[in-house]
Amino acid sequence: MTGTGSSAHLAHAAARGNGRTGFPRDETPDTRGIRGIRETQVLGEEVGEAEEVQETGEVRGTREGRPAVLPALAAALARELVRRVEEDHRAMREAHRRPTRAARHRLVKCRADNAEALRTIVGRHGWPAADLVGAPASTAALMILLHARDLDFQLTCRDLIAQAAADGRCPPPHHAFIADHCAVELGQPQFYGTRVDPATFHPYPVRQPRTLDERRRDVGLAPLDEQMRTLRLSG
Repeated sequence: MTGTGSSAHLAHAAARGNGRTGFPRDETPDTRGIRGIRETQVLGEEVGEAEEVQETGEVRGTREGRPAVLPALAAALARELVRRVEEDHRAMREAHRRPTRAARHRLVKCRADNAEALRTIVGRHGWPAADLVGAPASTAALMILLHARDLDFQLTCRDLIAQAAADGRCPPPHHAFIADHCAVELGQPQFYGTRVDPATFHPYPVRQPRTLDERRRDVGLAPLDEQMRTLRLSG
């Protein structure tokens, strides 16, 4: 898969969606997707491995036609997703401080491992939406997905996220981000203008620009001009 870029800032989506969710601009050379999520309350919690509770059983009944995950396992999955994003942040900061080949390799490996872990979670439990793991961990899952290098996996998850957003199980901006990401990777115009070309610091091409802000408003995103001002201030 080819293409580079950075996803836009979601700082204002929280006021219109589920919880405060921010995506600063990616400043790491040769990386795609978003740089990370802002500090959230869950980041202060003790984190652990999801496998620690596997022996308690994975399912009990159904959850809207899908296997229902036991609360202990859901909490462990949430901690694991957040822990992995924290590792991504540490590896990225190190790559910024010391832009060596070794530091770059650690960041790439971290993101590859995170993507593989997310693939396992999705395969077992479906997309980790907010109703399963909570909004912060679901946002962490989205960040991991946007840093994955498997477009087929991203497309599969895009459709899962679309359904979760339609069902009210995750914030609509999550679907906007992954839909735009996949469109750009496929060489197509994006829908919501969330992905920005780091070379020009302008959004990649958008379909039907005249109605862009209307579409953004429908999914809880701020107008594009406001998004770009926020990005410039945070850059």
